[in-house]
Amino acid sequence: MPTLHLVVLALIQGITEFLPVSSSGHLVLAPRLLHWPDQGLALDVAVHVGALGAVVIYLWRDIWEMLVGLTRVLRGRRDKGGKLAALVIVATLPVIGAGFALNHYMPAGIRSLEVIAWATLGGGILLYLADNIGMTLRRMEHLEVSDALIIGLAQALALIPGTSRSGITMTAGRILGMERRDAARFSMLLSIPAIFGAGGLKGWELYQAGNAELTADAFIAAGLAFISALIAIALMMAWLKRSTFAPFVIYRILLGVALLAVVHGII
Repeated sequence: MPTLHLVVLALIQGITEFLPVSSSGHLVLAPRLLHWPDQGLALDVAVHVGALGAVVIYLWRDIWEMLVGLTRVLRGRRDKGGKLAALVIVATLPVIGAGFALNHYMPAGIRSLEVIAWATLGGGILLYLADNIGMTLRRMEHLEVSDALIIGLAQALALIPGTSRSGITMTAGRILGMERRDAARFSMLLSIPAIFGAGGLKGWELYQAGNAELTADAFIAAGLAFISALIAIALMMAWLKRSTFAPFVIYRILLGVALLAVVHGII
């Protein structure tokens, strides 16, 4: 694959993975709009894995706290780290089931431009409503199992490209009254098992295919995605410390409308 193609895909993934604007939707759109051949799910997952490394670095304290908490749970003790780990596990269960079903019945995924357009537009409107109607009262440590399950069910909807895994989980968090930065933190923690699972599944398929050229491309793209994702996460969290999700809402609505215009031949 041409180097320019790899760089563009990696930057798209790194910048959009943890922003509420749908990275998968952008990865499907890029080859269509730039008239490139579709890069396929294997390379999509490679850049997702690169972004995963960035979130692990950024949230290493939360991750360490969860790991320590799990060891204490095994010894019959409970703490906030163990509780957070349990919440992440509960919230991950719905997307595991939905992901296996999608991979079985639609192994190529959903890649319809019209679906992306409506999901982008609808997700933007939902995020706007949640951000403006939802209270800002709860921190991540205030979540209960029922809250985690609700956010997890919302995350399963992100298998539809354009929905945005980050966007729909942050939307659910805001509906439940979470502060913006905490909704973003929990969303990023949920991305770890989700991306790891998808990366492992497609990585095994890639290994069995024995395509060395694609494997080399995947490593390059993953590294570029890691760098851009780490920068994007830091900037987003700094923004949410003092402001709302409004810029992301505006972007999604404009993009969704433009894509619908393309679908219906208006532009």
